[in-house]
Amino acid sequence: MSLSRKQFLKSTSLVSLGLAGLSKNSFETEKTSVTGLILPKAINWNSTLGLVAPASPIYDPSQFDEMISDLKELGFNLKLGKHVQDQYGYLAGTDKDRAEDLMSMFKDPEVDAILCVRGGWGCNRLIDLLDYKVIKENPKPLIGFSDITSLHNAILSKTGLVSFHGPVGKSEWNTFTKKSFEQVLINKKREVYELDELQVDAFTINSGTAEGPLLGGNLSVLVAMLGSDYLPNFENAILFLEDVGEDVYRLDRMLTQLKLNGILDQISGFIFGKCTNCDAGSNSLTLPQLLNDLIKPLDIPAFYGAMISHEELNVTIPVGIRARMVAEEMKFETLSSAVK
Repeated sequence: MSLSRKQFLKSTSLVSLGLAGLSKNSFETEKTSVTGLILPKAINWNSTLGLVAPASPIYDPSQFDEMISDLKELGFNLKLGKHVQDQYGYLAGTDKDRAEDLMSMFKDPEVDAILCVRGGWGCNRLIDLLDYKVIKENPKPLIGFSDITSLHNAILSKTGLVSFHGPVGKSEWNTFTKKSFEQVLINKKREVYELDELQVDAFTINSGTAEGPLLGGNLSVLVAMLGSDYLPNFENAILFLEDVGEDVYRLDRMLTQLKLNGILDQISGFIFGKCTNCDAGSNSLTLPQLLNDLIKPLDIPAFYGAMISHEELNVTIPVGIRARMVAEEMKFETLSSAVK
């Protein structure tokens, strides 16, 4: 996230509401049940994407135009939210307008999937304003990462709809990113997530194999949701995280907060993608030392370095879908299709 989030973080207790049924055997239940999963329909490269800005804006009009050109070059038809280019300080318009844009895309029968143009900050301000009954009755893929973490978790916990932690509109749509996106959202395939062959900044924290629903997203945003009723139940889940621009002591604070709220003691596996520009600095623990202190004692399969990040190479992860991870191989895979 380009915007600092430290002003927004609070220490508070976790209210474990939402997807109370996210256990190992709960994924084949009735679609209309909150404890089950709703799979959206697959899309294709000719689908119509609804573009929304639920968090921060793209400030430079030329960058916005370049994004539009790139998405059209991929083959997508585009439908722009009424307020997608609004600016209200560090927000892409007022909360009401951003929420209305998102709801309009869910209700619009011409829109096949919803793509967020960027992250930043602001989605936590919307989750009280959304009509989850309408979202549940009009399931379609919602795609984005970083601050979009709020929407992924809120929508999953309130409706059971699977959404997708993947590229935003302004992402680098390179071959690696497109391949994962296509495999998950277009080809209806189970995806295997492995390290890029050039990836060297990766290490195993604890070896072993784990299974569970994939839950998580941006660490800072996830921590900012603690104490709300918009988080799913993390029992037996595989927690995946990423972040950007956070000092190691802040990562320490946030991971400790997840521990104190009981989340780290509930999960079956732990995957940290990348923490981009998260410098240790002088008189600091290193990130490996921090993970050794806080994650290794959990005695669950865990590794660092997955292709989940604010960097150019990024995977598409269906939030809520059951997966299996092998920590010493530093890979994980979904166990079923995430679209129908």
